[in-house]
Amino acid sequence: MEFDKDKAKEILGKYILIGITYLDSSGELESQQQLHGIVKSATEDEGILIELEGNYKGDEWNMPPDTSCITTAEPGEYKLRSTDEVVVNPDYLCTWKVHSPDEENET
Repeated sequence: MEFDKDKAKEILGKYILIGITYLDSSGELESQQQLHGIVKSATEDEGILIELEGNYKGDEWNMPPDTSCITTAEPGEYKLRSTDEVVVNPDYLCTWKVHSPDEENET
């Protein structure tokens, strides 16, 4: 993970669209989720806090303190597969892959 303090300042108050892909222990797709909202805070110690909008309005989501996955979004409409929402002109995009632990290595 990489935390860039300048990037963290840049994204504060901006609109971000986040895609999360959940994979099983063999790397096969389990599910996908998309979230979007306003970046409320970004610190190396506490991560990046998003005040969610759309179907999750009123909730917050805290992502890890990794700014390397955040890229500038191209202008346009983004249709979310998980909710059928359309997000128009977000400022930033971020994608994550979450791997389930290998069942043989669990204690």
